[in-house]
Amino acid sequence: MDNNKPVILVVDDQFQNIELLEAYLAPQGYDIFKAANGKEALELLASNPIDLILLDVMMPGMDGFEVARKVRQDSTHKLLPIILVTALQDTEDRVKGIEAGCDDFLSKPFDQDELLARVHSLLKVKAYNDLLANYRTELEAEVAQRTAELKHAFERIKAASMETILRLSIAAEFKDVGTGEHIKRMSYYAAAIARQMGLDENTVEGILYAAPMHDIGKVGIPDRILTEPGKLDPDEWEIMKQHPLIGAKILAGSDVEFIQLAETIAHYHQEKWDGSGYPEHIKGTEIPLTCRIVSIADVFDALTSKRPYKEPFTIEASFDIIREGRGSHFDPDVVDAFFAIQDEILAIKSQHMDVI
Repeated sequence: MDNNKPVILVVDDQFQNIELLEAYLAPQGYDIFKAANGKEALELLASNPIDLILLDVMMPGMDGFEVARKVRQDSTHKLLPIILVTALQDTEDRVKGIEAGCDDFLSKPFDQDELLARVHSLLKVKAYNDLLANYRTELEAEVAQRTAELKHAFERIKAASMETILRLSIAAEFKDVGTGEHIKRMSYYAAAIARQMGLDENTVEGILYAAPMHDIGKVGIPDRILTEPGKLDPDEWEIMKQHPLIGAKILAGSDVEFIQLAETIAHYHQEKWDGSGYPEHIKGTEIPLTCRIVSIADVFDALTSKRPYKEPFTIEASFDIIREGRGSHFDPDVVDAFFAIQDEILAIKSQHMDVI
């Protein structure tokens, strides 16, 4: 079979009709497949690339209407041209043929010129449909490839953005030992808690990107206060308490959503559930939920990390402090979410250990 030739399946229980149709069609450059009944026709169609079917109506067993219906049940053959070759002239029979899925009719005894004209016309339609289908397939493949490339590029941009945020956030706290890993840990803690609390993935990702900037305002705090090994005196403490306002001011005015979120977190992450925090002394649900989440992540990591002014607390001691702060320092719901993913929190801590 020549792959460049259109392939016509002729279905008729009368051998002489098949021979006649082949005699008319083969000289025109068509390859002919022959079937004596509906079952043979469907078997040939299932295993060969057919471009058009010439289908007799009156056949024993499965008539032409039923064959046409079965052909149309296969989604790959919904646009395959079917010409019903019939001696039936009633309008009702032709309507039945259309409802079964036939595209055209050829009356017996058929005229050669009419036969060739109808076949040629429907094969042109088939070729056009094939062209559209191929174009659609190629276009879908192209779109899929471009989408994958864009997704990869976007992931690289996100990774670069995250690294930039981390590095700039580290710069703001450069005097602290282990600051880089602290920022990573508390960000991952916060994102995990947010996910546990049912926040949508866009918000979870926003927290992951915004949380590292929670203490960016410390860039405006003198080194002598940041690195003070002992307890800060009242004047020093008042200066330290300015870092949320400084951070919010640094991050203010952005059109980027996660920077806007970072501004909010920087401003309110030191507030406490009972109102004893700073700088605004707001309490309860007046504190944005994202800030309540970041607060517990930040405190837990600070408790379990070495600082210039202290040695790290044990995990259990840190957990006890978090429990004791439920309803005073921390939102009770956030505390419950924190302990619900205790194993995940510890896994994050293990993956991002300080290098001193």
